[in-house]
Amino acid sequence: MNSSFNSQNLQKYPKHNKKKLNQEQVKLLEANFDSTKKLETEKKLKLAKELGVPPRQISIWYQNRRARWKNQNMENEYNALQVKLENALSEKIQLEKETETLRRELEKANEMLIALKSGAQGKIRECTLSSSCCKDEIRKVVAVMKDIAVDLERDERTEMV
Repeated sequence: MNSSFNSQNLQKYPKHNKKKLNQEQVKLLEANFDSTKKLETEKKLKLAKELGVPPRQISIWYQNRRARWKNQNMENEYNALQVKLENALSEKIQLEKETETLRRELEKANEMLIALKSGAQGKIRECTLSSSCCKDEIRKVVAVMKDIAVDLERDERTEMV
C-alpha cells in the first residue's frame, strides 16, 4: 500500500470529526455489507468519500457490524441446536415409553410360553395390546409361540410312546 496515499487521505479528516451516521448512510453501508463482509481499502475510501465520513469510521462500522453478524449467526445456530435437542429428548422419551410397553408385552408372551411348556392351559387367550404400532408383530410372535407349544406337546407324546 502507498503510505503517502493513506496519509494524504487521513489529513482530510480531522481526528475527532466523527459524525453519527444517518439512516441513508447506514442503508448504504448495510447494502455493501450484505455483499461483502470484509472491506477492501479502495472500497473503504470510496464509501468514506461518498458518505462524507472518515475512512476510519467506515472501518470501525464494518468491524462492529461483523461482530454483530457473527453473534447473530451464533445465536441462530444455538437456537437451531436447542430445537434439535428438544426434539431428540422428546423422541427419546417416546421411545422409552414404547420400549417399556414392548417389554411388558414380551413378558406376558414369555409367561404364556412358560405356561404352555409346563402343560398348563392349552389355549392362549388373545392379549390386549396397548401398543398399536406393534400389534401385528406381537400377534405373529404369539402364533409362532403357539406352533412351538404344539410341537413341544407332540414331541412329549412321541417320547412317551
